[in-house]
Amino acid sequence: MIRIHGVLSCIVAWVAAATTTAGLLSAEIGIGWTNGWVREWRKDVPGLEVRDSSVKVRDGLTKVVRRWTWTGKAPLEKVTLSVRYRMDGAPAALKPFIPGVLLYGNPSNKGRRDGKVPVYAGEDGEFAIFEEHRIPMPFVLLENVRGGDFAAIHTLPSPVRGAVRGDLWWSAGVEARRDGADIVLLSGPIGYNRRRSVAKARQFNWMDYDNAYITLRPGQVVEKTFWIQSGKATKDAFGFEQAMDASLELFRPYDAERFASIGEIARMKRTYAMTRWIDENGACGFNMFDAATGRREIVLGWCGCGATCGYALPVLDFAAGDWEKAQKSLDFISDRLGPTVRPQVGIFKTNINLNNGKLRGGDPVSCGQSLYSILKAIRFAEKNGGGRMDASKWRAFAEKVADDMAAGLLKKDWYAPRTTGEAFLIAPLAMASEIFNKPDCLAAAKRLADFFERNYFGYDRVYWGGSLDARCEDKEGAMAVFQGCVALLRHAVNMNGRDARSPSEDERRYVRLARHAMNMMLTYTMVWDASYPPGRLSDHAFKSTGWSVVSPQNQCLDAFGVLATPDIWWMGEYLKDERLKSLALVMYRSCYQLTSPDGSLGEQILQTNYRHMGDMHDLSTFRGDYSEHWTVFWLTAHFLGAAAEFKEMGVEVIGGQK
Repeated sequence: MIRIHGVLSCIVAWVAAATTTAGLLSAEIGIGWTNGWVREWRKDVPGLEVRDSSVKVRDGLTKVVRRWTWTGKAPLEKVTLSVRYRMDGAPAALKPFIPGVLLYGNPSNKGRRDGKVPVYAGEDGEFAIFEEHRIPMPFVLLENVRGGDFAAIHTLPSPVRGAVRGDLWWSAGVEARRDGADIVLLSGPIGYNRRRSVAKARQFNWMDYDNAYITLRPGQVVEKTFWIQSGKATKDAFGFEQAMDASLELFRPYDAERFASIGEIARMKRTYAMTRWIDENGACGFNMFDAATGRREIVLGWCGCGATCGYALPVLDFAAGDWEKAQKSLDFISDRLGPTVRPQVGIFKTNINLNNGKLRGGDPVSCGQSLYSILKAIRFAEKNGGGRMDASKWRAFAEKVADDMAAGLLKKDWYAPRTTGEAFLIAPLAMASEIFNKPDCLAAAKRLADFFERNYFGYDRVYWGGSLDARCEDKEGAMAVFQGCVALLRHAVNMNGRDARSPSEDERRYVRLARHAMNMMLTYTMVWDASYPPGRLSDHAFKSTGWSVVSPQNQCLDAFGVLATPDIWWMGEYLKDERLKSLALVMYRSCYQLTSPDGSLGEQILQTNYRHMGDMHDLSTFRGDYSEHWTVFWLTAHFLGAAAEFKEMGVEVIGGQK
């Protein structure tokens, strides 16, 4: 007989086996395995004892440890252990949020039945259950959009002893019911998009993940630690934001001192950047590709970030020659690309192929990022250059781009964007309005922010499509809006005066929008150190805290979050929230791991059962590896650009420990 001991706090409704009241349900045991799933669920398995113990952490948050003890004389085979928390209500109104995986059901892919992107709409029979090592902030939330009530289960991720298949971990997710939905933790089974026993293991598809059960040996004890959170969502704090705060409270991912300092990282990245320097036949800049590839291309924006060093190198001031390289690189970019600016649009070519002289590219993401770097370089040169730099060419180029971008965005027949890619225009336009004293630039930035507020400040759409080829919710889309709203917030603070007794209307508005986008972006961030099977990540004693999942489609970790760390730090200063400042430092410093002695850094950190390419036959070989072949310049540039921003904000970088 199952024996249940312990009493939960008042926020948890203890449920007897015969009731259907919402709350934490009594334990069920899966016995047997048929057609890729649990054969039957039982509440009574002779010889299996189940005990819950709990402690109230604070109002709305309770820690629970569930213990299973097998007292039988022989092994109990094909077993599935479970935790189930029930919410009643209209199933379609109970929106699930699983960080990095299923954001309010991934509404941009509603109706999708293939394996490309997980979706969930609350339809009868739907489920979405994933390996815990896939979830960066390990919680599953259900939020009732009709009343605001929400519940979340935070879990301490762990593998399961006694697994039949290798590297089996606990799983977490949601299951729809006719009158509500359940949050579930299972000892292994996974599935999504109405297919059981499949893993989101490829960029465009799933792979089989069968036989996810365990065998309990005589005397074996299994424990699962989780926390139950309940509350009510408001416009000031959506359910996912309150769950994110609780995740930070539980995991405290703030130990930056175990990683290299910002100064050490910046110096190494500067040294590596010099290996990409090109100065020949009037062409000057930083090659997007390693010289061994034979490709010689100065690429602005997304993967090349060819303008970033023009800002970062003078600020960091490692060597006198760096100022000259910054000058020459931005002069070349301005001369070569200035004539390509499209009137009334502001988009310009972003790829200069030095092998054949051809120009190509040009999109809001790359142009916005490049313009932002050039404007920061102008601001620094004119305020701090001391005559060492001449920004006249950059200024003419940047002003023309900003003017044309603003003109296009302020047209009456402006075509609203389909993705968050154009959000990368907000920050540079806000800065351009200050540098060039152009009210139209500020108006254009605000118009974009208005659009993203109307479309993404809610449940029906989630920031998506910011930069990836993936058409789904993604971290980079949230980061784009965050960057833009922080820029508008900083502008509002400057206009209102930093010592003003009360915030202006713009300040109140943009702090909320910036915080919402920032929090959405931060839910992609790992707050715990996953363990790995034998392989290169374990060889390096890799720590996953601070890295972030790319998107629901691309389920690997990357270092893109480095780009946002100065803005996260600034928000911590503004909000007087030391957690954000500490997290920003961890994100920057942790993401330097896996850097080779020569300064190069690979991508696609495989913390879960996912792989972009390569051998796709054996899923068990996926986790614990990473890719080194895609060493384009963007990672180096982001580390240098962020270090320069930290230094300008007064965060000690050179020679310091931060």
